[in-house]
Amino acid sequence: MDKKSVATGIVFITIAIILGAFGAHGLKGLISAEKIASFEVGARYQMYHGLAFLAIGFQASKFPFQLKWIYFFLFVGTILFSVSIYFLAIQEVLGVSLPFLGPVTPLGGGFLIAGWIIFLVQILRSNN
Repeated sequence: MDKKSVATGIVFITIAIILGAFGAHGLKGLISAEKIASFEVGARYQMYHGLAFLAIGFQASKFPFQLKWIYFFLFVGTILFSVSIYFLAIQEVLGVSLPFLGPVTPLGGGFLIAGWIIFLVQILRSNN
């Protein structure tokens, strides 16, 4: 077991549940339904990757390769992707304009894709 991955998964899942509930209930009437849906995409992807961190972390000892770069890309990708979506969705409520975050979301998605591709390549290269 990789404690760091499991702990990251638990934290991501917990925050995704809190923010998902906040998006569904706390933001109703404050932002448009379209922005609530966008906020929920951030929570969903955070949840997916929290579950992935749990699965990878609990099985870490079975992989014949290091998870360091996979962890890095998935962690950074989740933060950039989900957090930028959260703030873009609620910028009106915060009373600020955050257009610089627009390019951060696809950058985060790129990190997520890279992390999964690195994982795939490592799996395919392994002899197990």
